[in-house]
Amino acid sequence: MNFLKLLFSPIVAIFKFINEYFKTMIFLLILFFIFIYPDSKSINNPNLVQIDISGMILDSQKTLKEIHEATKHDHIKGVLLFIDSPGGALAPSTEIAMAVKKLRAKKPVIAYAGGAMTSGSYYSGVNSNKILANPGSFIGSIGVIIQAPNISELANKIGISQQVVKAGEFKEVGTFARKWSSIERNELEKLVKKSYDMFVKDVATARNLDVNKSLEWANARVFLASDAKRVGLIDDVSDYYSARKEIENLSGVAMPVWKEKHAYERALDGILKDGVNSVINSVFINWIR
Repeated sequence: MNFLKLLFSPIVAIFKFINEYFKTMIFLLILFFIFIYPDSKSINNPNLVQIDISGMILDSQKTLKEIHEATKHDHIKGVLLFIDSPGGALAPSTEIAMAVKKLRAKKPVIAYAGGAMTSGSYYSGVNSNKILANPGSFIGSIGVIIQAPNISELANKIGISQQVVKAGEFKEVGTFARKWSSIERNELEKLVKKSYDMFVKDVATARNLDVNKSLEWANARVFLASDAKRVGLIDDVSDYYSARKEIENLSGVAMPVWKEKHAYERALDGILKDGVNSVINSVFINWIR
């Protein structure tokens, strides 16, 4: 036992140090990048801005704040939404869609699908003036799903039973502790159907599509960009810099000046992104092997 403690004591010490001083390390790294890599790009009087929607959409607050800032500032003449997200929860996706609609009423907005613009992220950007997409991007997945495991058999095997006190007939709808009753399943199906109908109606309105032909474009199918254009979900297949040029033209600015993140924000984004990618590579790739 003492040998094992001695063997692993350096590793334990490293993790203890990281846990105690992580915030301080991040703060020092930010200061380092501020002073070592000053922001050489002009951030004075920007008239265009890019807003990124990436990863799972579970919380809309950061994106809503950026959209609100772009909406209220008159010096911002156009917005590029860069979208690379598999979607997420219905409520935050709908919230972003409504904010984009208000933004579009004041200034042009172009959504560019840089990777995935599916499900909730398609909903988020559907009210843009135009939707452009990378040729290899995934578009669509217009659908709604509610799912939960049923762990009752596992619970029985290990001797776990549930005790419930509730008020309200449907308070346990969606539980994973047992199989859903037919009444519960029916309620969830109605909820999914209403959510789906809202999704389809909003897409049809924004994209000028025929709701009666929604099975062609709204059966949760995922399209490559060229097929998405064929069914009307996007306006054109493009590339990132062409999308930037498009919003520059739509905005009518004589001298395009893009709002850039400060040096420390770019540095922190890079640190976090590299950190996440390292964890993914080390864990999942090793498992695949």
